[in-house]
Amino acid sequence: MAAAALREQLNALLASMFASGLVDEQFQQLQMLQDDGSTPGFVAEVVTLFCDDADRIISELAALLEQPVVDFDKVDAYVHQLKGSSASIGAQKVKFTCMQFRQLCQDKNRDRCIMALAVVRNEFYDLRNKFQTMLQLEQQIQAQQ
Repeated sequence: MAAAALREQLNALLASMFASGLVDEQFQQLQMLQDDGSTPGFVAEVVTLFCDDADRIISELAALLEQPVVDFDKVDAYVHQLKGSSASIGAQKVKFTCMQFRQLCQDKNRDRCIMALAVVRNEFYDLRNKFQTMLQLEQQIQAQQ
């Protein structure tokens, strides 16, 4: 596929990510840091680190919520960490679901926390899939140049 068509596909994907609220202006700021040309691959590196970290945190949360006695302070600390990294990369929907999850941690309601984790996981998986598509398109565009 020609680079122009790939670029069009990438732009459409990014537009849909913004329009759906998956990412916000913070993600746009990250892109602008890369677009100045001094840091090629910056967005790919940040996205990859975020996804690896979020995967790890979600696994930790699942394990904590499966314990016979849930340490809600630990759960809250992990959710807070995920909320922070989501905010810094511009993962708006993940950030918002983490905010709701934190409220449930304060209520110390295990069942509702398990449901909140499922929502966070789904939002993250949706974002991660879009990020992977974005990175693949960027690699294909680079290969064409």
